[in-house]
Amino acid sequence: MIIDKLNLIKNEIQQKINVSKFRPKIIAVCKTYEMNNILPLIKYGHEDFGENKVQEALLKWKHIKLDYPNVKLHMIGKIQTNKVKYVVDLFDYVHSLDNINLAEKISIEQKKKKKSLKIFIQVNIGNEIQKSGISLGKLNEFYNLCIRDLKLNIVGLMCLPPKDDNTKEYFIKMKNLAQKINVKELSMGMSNDYLDAAKHGATYLRIGSKIFGNRN
Repeated sequence: MIIDKLNLIKNEIQQKINVSKFRPKIIAVCKTYEMNNILPLIKYGHEDFGENKVQEALLKWKHIKLDYPNVKLHMIGKIQTNKVKYVVDLFDYVHSLDNINLAEKISIEQKKKKKSLKIFIQVNIGNEIQKSGISLGKLNEFYNLCIRDLKLNIVGLMCLPPKDDNTKEYFIKMKNLAQKINVKELSMGMSNDYLDAAKHGATYLRIGSKIFGNRN
């Protein structure tokens, strides 16, 4: 059933979007879902999974990742600096780099552990006070600091656009920003707007309930 849902999404993207040059990767966002719901996808060969909370991810994935080394784990939630050491240990990607203190802490931990995560800068694309993310005006400076001074592997940008009717416009803005600072990856689009995100350049789609069903 879960595998059918994943394939349905893949087919939908293939049929409705011109993806001749690339096909966005689907991150199966499995926060709150038990491992018995996730394992069928892992055994089917799906590799990209997303978690929001470090503690939950540690409990679920520490041993699974040893058994399935091809699995890529994406941290898509807000990260507290005191949890960074666990993030660097367990995760392969971070989608939520949103401030300089966090960037510095990740840099320090990576040097200690001799590991390099693939990192997305979270952009506050709608300039919303209540949301995390780097403002548009500070993005270029922040990006340069991350790659030049902290030697972080910034692969792309991530956004959580405002819940309004202009989602497409925000996705287009994100694509333009990525081109300006010359990064290739765009993490945008969720269960409710992944087709629009894919149409406008998303390379990673973060889809949870559309695959696993409603959360408890």
